Amino acid sequence: MELIPRGTRFDFIGKRKFTLWISTVAILLCFASIFFHGGLRYGVDFAGGLVIEIRFPKAVNISDVRSSMDAIGLKDASVQKFGGENEFLIRVEKTTGDLEAASRSIQTSLRERFKDNAPEIRRVEAVGPKVGKDLKTKAMWAVGLAFLAILIYVAIRFHEFSYGLGGIVALFHDIVVTFGVVSVFNIEFSLTVLAVILSIIGFSINDTIVIFDRVRENIKKMRKDDLVTIFNTSINETLGRTILTTGTVMMVVLILFFWGGAVIRDFTIALIAGLITGTYSTVYVASPVVLFWEQFVSKGKKRRR
Repeated sequence: MELIPRGTRFDFIGKRKFTLWISTVAILLCFASIFFHGGLRYGVDFAGGLVIEIRFPKAVNISDVRSSMDAIGLKDASVQKFGGENEFLIRVEKTTGDLEAASRSIQTSLRERFKDNAPEIRRVEAVGPKVGKDLKTKAMWAVGLAFLAILIYVAIRFHEFSYGLGGIVALFHDIVVTFGVVSVFNIEFSLTVLAVILSIIGFSINDTIVIFDRVRENIKKMRKDDLVTIFNTSINETLGRTILTTGTVMMVVLILFFWGGAVIRDFTIALIAGLITGTYSTVYVASPVVLFWEQFVSKGKKRRR
């Protein structure tokens, strides 16, 4: 069964001027959100500190939980509802001191304050500031090296710098938009979100390479046609595969979003945004960049020669 009938000819490339404005506005809004929020909200993984997830057997007022933090001198501790009705997340941003001692102090205070309704400690995460700084540096290196490796790989695979440039510009677009979504929804940038970023890089470039491969094949077959027609034809020919790949992944992610619980909610939101922008950028960012380079930059060089 063919999802997209043969001979389908949607004019994707013809909309590139319109989609350029969409991408520009989206990127500006993402940067504006990040600037307005004072940067990304780093999680314990990168900023250092303490996170404790608790669950009470009976209903508890959130103000009582905050009072128990104030009682032990942690007035800056953040307490928020998390998951179920009686579940809370306690966050302490500590750059100095013994995190393990702080964790024990919090747990003791909660048990003493709620003797008849002692909370269950479901999760404890403690990361020192040096470890957090080291993880942040390694995260930047991971993303940077991934970009460099993909640029080199695509350029060698297609023997053209323009293809590598198109892939990298599309990835930059995807990363910025995903960061913007993380900022808009005030999601913590943690190792989990970093895993989403790296997954999006792999997913997006894979889609891009599939289209570029078809373009390379069609250049040999359609020698009388111009490059715009070849790109349009290639995108249409791979459209069914793109829809099936993205659709099946999206179904799984949506199931996780609705029924996976609060623990992975931020992960799924970032991944949904990445899947959408990754598919969009393959068609409306990577391909137009290659076309622009080939039509204006490469031709200009040939004329000067």
